[in-house]
Amino acid sequence: MHVEQALKPFEIHIKELESWEKRPHKHNFFELVYVDKGEGLQCINHVEVPYSSGNIFLLPPLDCHSFKIREKTTFYFIRFTDLYFSKEALNGNYSDWFKKLSYVLSNYNKVAGDIIKNRSSLERELLVNLIKQIHQEYLTQDDYSQTIIESLMVSILNILARNIERRYVDEGHTKDYKFGEIIRYIQHNLYDKNKITLENLSHEFNVSPTYFSEYFKKHSEYSFQEYVIKSKLKLAESYFKHSEYSIKEVAYMLGFTDSSHLSKTFKKNYDMTIQMFKKGDVQVCAG
Repeated sequence: MHVEQALKPFEIHIKELESWEKRPHKHNFFELVYVDKGEGLQCINHVEVPYSSGNIFLLPPLDCHSFKIREKTTFYFIRFTDLYFSKEALNGNYSDWFKKLSYVLSNYNKVAGDIIKNRSSLERELLVNLIKQIHQEYLTQDDYSQTIIESLMVSILNILARNIERRYVDEGHTKDYKFGEIIRYIQHNLYDKNKITLENLSHEFNVSPTYFSEYFKKHSEYSFQEYVIKSKLKLAESYFKHSEYSIKEVAYMLGFTDSSHLSKTFKKNYDMTIQMFKKGDVQVCAG
């Protein structure tokens, strides 16, 4: 399986294609793909879905993907590597950048399909405008362009994060409105261990502390503590795969007692060590 390499930490290209010349392949970069015109099939990890004008896809590194073009298609490809989020590369706050990116990556279901589910969504229109503005700044390349592009990318990540969060909350609302709001609160505060204690959540949502765990389990496949741990470990995955943070730093950010606590919890849940996870190719993809 060929792995395509990005030559720069950040690139954006427009391509008009009548056929997809590459075989299904992986890459070492994140890719946001906007379909401006055309239609066909998108394949990711050997699952195919139709695409058409207006679709937006997020392709994480090391997922196998390709397009089968049925009608001449104009693609916008935004590519950014792990290096784009390095402490040295960014003008802004590295920690805030990666918190947002890790949330998107850890909760985005990596299958074929549009990242924005509502075809008529104003979020889609806003994302398209942001992508086109990034392209203009990328062509301009003056003293302000890099900072402006970073700001626009932060906006894109925020929109994606909000869209992903809404799916969690909507699913929770179908079970019980209060439960959906509890899920929203937990996801917003995963980095603040004091806010996601049973005692604090009981107070915030006016649920008896003695009943809260039973209430949560009634509406979730996990207990409250299991849900919080699994949500934090999803974030940890992204840090281990795509950032420069040490296990000790990730443990501190996510509210684990220390690196040993995080390592033991990770091994218990994934049946592998963090070191094994870092070295492994999580998604096996045949050529």
